[in-house]
Amino acid sequence: MKEEYRLKYLSNRVFLIGAVTFFYFVEEAVRNVLLGIHGEETVLRAGFYVVVALLYFLVVWFCVVLPYRRSELLVQRFLDGYLIEGKDFEKAFQSPSMERQVEEIEKILHSPKLMDLNKRQAQYLALQNQINPHFLYNTLESIRGEALIAGLDGVADMTEALAKFFRYTITNIENLVTVQDELDNCETYFLIQKYRFGDRLQLHIDYDAEDWEDIMSCKIPKLTLQPILENSIIHGTELKVETGNLRIQFGRTQDRLLIRISDDGVGMDEETLTKLNRKLGRDGDELIRGEERRGGIALANVNSRIHLLFGEEYGLHVYSVPQKGTDVEITIPFQRDEDI
Repeated sequence: MKEEYRLKYLSNRVFLIGAVTFFYFVEEAVRNVLLGIHGEETVLRAGFYVVVALLYFLVVWFCVVLPYRRSELLVQRFLDGYLIEGKDFEKAFQSPSMERQVEEIEKILHSPKLMDLNKRQAQYLALQNQINPHFLYNTLESIRGEALIAGLDGVADMTEALAKFFRYTITNIENLVTVQDELDNCETYFLIQKYRFGDRLQLHIDYDAEDWEDIMSCKIPKLTLQPILENSIIHGTELKVETGNLRIQFGRTQDRLLIRISDDGVGMDEETLTKLNRKLGRDGDELIRGEERRGGIALANVNSRIHLLFGEEYGLHVYSVPQKGTDVEITIPFQRDEDI
């Protein structure tokens, strides 16, 4: 039943015919070599079948199998959500009709009508999502007012910080924000955590003074730093008894922004670290689904958004030593408003 299912595809039928033909040449080559050894056939005839079998294999492998595999890979990447340009298919078209199909898909994907439709949908969702946040902000403001009346200044400050955090997270729908905006949001989030951990938690910001202004104006995806900072607290410093130190380090090269978020928490073993980096090296879907079940944005979500915006040469990599701590290194292209 399984073989019948496979043979319904034309590509598998062609492969089967090619395999049968190849094995026919191999069988003839072996038979003629054996006959030549016993003097029943000429060595020249035996050599002819050997050469034909070898040439047949090489031609089919390089001219059919490899281009077909490349085509299948590109189609799979397209199905996974990556945009594939026609030039990527230039050496992998399976037929003239497939070439025309790709051209038509490109026209549809880049048509002004589709772009306008996507823009309208995004605007509609943004307007729709503004309804619940306003209720949330008003509720938090009411709690803050009641806390001030009752003389609970700590509760009022924490509620104000929470409202500020949600306002940045929910209402700002831009894909890219400045590093300064992200750092301000991290400090707001850290202030909220300080009410829980007190002096057990410390945050340090390290940077090169000469590059500070350029780094602060650099554009990065919104909610890049805070989810990783939260991950460091939950899986690192929260699990230790002593004071936990979190450190955000900024650096840059000519064309890249380098950010390292470190903690001196419990770390992770080599096997866990290897699995994590392997998942981050792919599209991160499996890890995202696992984190969503636990209610966090986490590393894979951040990594996937960086891949989608800038390409797979950028993203996250994790370093960790058990009982010493964990470092998450973020690599993003260095660009400011004037560069975009």
